[in-house]
Amino acid sequence: MSDYYEILGVSRDASQDQIKKAYRRLARELHPDVAGEDAGDRFKDVARAYEVLSNPEKRQQYDLGVDPSAPGGGTGPMGGGFGFQDIFETFFGGGQAQQGPIPRARRGQDALVRLDIDLAEATFGAQRELQVDTAVVCGTCGGTCCRPGTSPRTCDVCHGRGTVQRVARSFLGQVMTSAPCAACQGFGTVIPEPCAECSGEGRVRSRRTITVNVPAGVDTGTRIKLTAQGEVGPAGGPAGDLYVEIRERNHDTFVRRGDDLHCTLQVPMTAAALGTVLELETLDGPQEIDLRPGTQPGQIVTLKNLGVGHLHGSGRGDLNVHIEVQVPTALDPEQEQLLRSLAALRGEERPEPRLAAAHPGVFSRLRDKLSGR
Repeated sequence: MSDYYEILGVSRDASQDQIKKAYRRLARELHPDVAGEDAGDRFKDVARAYEVLSNPEKRQQYDLGVDPSAPGGGTGPMGGGFGFQDIFETFFGGGQAQQGPIPRARRGQDALVRLDIDLAEATFGAQRELQVDTAVVCGTCGGTCCRPGTSPRTCDVCHGRGTVQRVARSFLGQVMTSAPCAACQGFGTVIPEPCAECSGEGRVRSRRTITVNVPAGVDTGTRIKLTAQGEVGPAGGPAGDLYVEIRERNHDTFVRRGDDLHCTLQVPMTAAALGTVLELETLDGPQEIDLRPGTQPGQIVTLKNLGVGHLHGSGRGDLNVHIEVQVPTALDPEQEQLLRSLAALRGEERPEPRLAAAHPGVFSRLRDKLSGR
């Protein structure tokens, strides 16, 4: 069994695009006008290899050890199913084997716009009004491309077929090819009097307002697809899709990590030692933080289900409150005496330093300080 990958000069994991490019390159090299009549047999091998490898089903059979181009194994290189259009494109510079004219109305392009939202909108979801500049159907001609009262006229050159035929000689003999009609660009019709509003395009640019439903859980980079809200195609063709890319603004208090929120709560040294109940303003309103006696610096208090809503699924993330204990830097004589008395009672007049494992947050804060953040 011939090695079709070697014949085309591609690897076994080559993509369809790579296979097609390799075939076209070899077909040009093996053209009789370039390589002479002796290249005919090699061209047949190249054509047979391309026929098999360009067809996903036949390629799968070939990779399993079955040559579908062999007798009884499928159509041969010049049998039914062979891509003559590729030969025409290679030899005659883009000839088409299409049947009938090209539709003048075609699908429009997709569009991309960006939408800035705040953390609360990302947490709970929101409905936003967005202004976009896109192509819409021309209101004057309704997408016909013609001046009102007129209509397209059948092309006098191709008589509505959209293509013209010609006969060319090749090593295969006389071959009849089809090419797009230059007079009508392949449409089969011409616009004798184009619409003045859209210049015969059937569409104009306009600013319009659309409503975007932002689901809870979106983050920077999330794209929301709005079907058929993009550019209207030429001649009033179907509209493409509109993609809204989310950009989330930074919050003054909370930092988002996935669907969890983080914030820092500063408490006095005495409150951390004695314990207290504090009130924290969250996205859901005021929430009480119960600090136990002996709360340590860097300790985290987790408030369940007060984070960002999950984009795919129900529920929400958590709010993690990082406790930062404030140590006084200036004491009056009475405060200093009270602290000294407390230290004496605890036997801490001259405390011995001890090394202990640091909380992971200590390292991150140290890195931030050293880097000047």
